[in-house]
Amino acid sequence: MGKLRVLSGKEVCDILASEGFRAARQEGSHVSMVRDSLDSTVTVPVPLHKEIAVRAIANIIRLSGVYRRLFETS
Repeated sequence: MGKLRVLSGKEVCDILASEGFRAARQEGSHVSMVRDSLDSTVTVPVPLHKEIAVRAIANIIRLSGVYRRLFETS
């Protein structure tokens, strides 16, 4: 496993969008990214900060189920 990058909220939203998520709504400084499938809906809150803590990025990966490598350093 590689080391997670420090990303902005917009960068995280772009990665999730490339994996089939869409921005459903925004409340304050957080946007809810949603992916619908036949049997379930996955909702992931993303803080729209300049830098998101690595621990928060790890939680976003866990909730979304996308590949960790998309968030790792090259």
